[in-house]
Amino acid sequence: MRGNEDTTNKKLFQKGDEVEVASQEIGFIGSYYEATIISIEDAYHYRIKYKTLLIDNKSAPLEELATVGEVRLVPPHHQRETMSGKRFCLFDKVDVVDSDGWWFGFISGIIGEEYYVYFPTTGDNIACPSHALRFHQKWSNGKWKSLK
Repeated sequence: MRGNEDTTNKKLFQKGDEVEVASQEIGFIGSYYEATIISIEDAYHYRIKYKTLLIDNKSAPLEELATVGEVRLVPPHHQRETMSGKRFCLFDKVDVVDSDGWWFGFISGIIGEEYYVYFPTTGDNIACPSHALRFHQKWSNGKWKSLK
């Protein structure tokens, strides 16, 4: 039997919904990529089309199957341009857009207009401009919860 999250997701997403899909590839665990639901394949799988990931020859967006546990709605206020006016504080939980996806991290330092972000999944600490950041939110039981 599947957990409650799978049941909630199964009923939540429809064809055409804008979503983010969690990567399960080594080196990309913890990152999410924007996509659109193309179809519902069965009770536990969606066919999705990525917005930023392309097929190998770069001629078209990548399409693949994703499990319900890998899919979440795009968070509210996700547009990058709205984040440039935000002020982040030391130790804020954030998502950073990089390499075509969103990566979870913590503000580890602030120097001028640059925010240093520590990424626990990779151990990297990288300087990021504010327009590449958004406040991290938790997806739980089919709803977004603000952590701020």
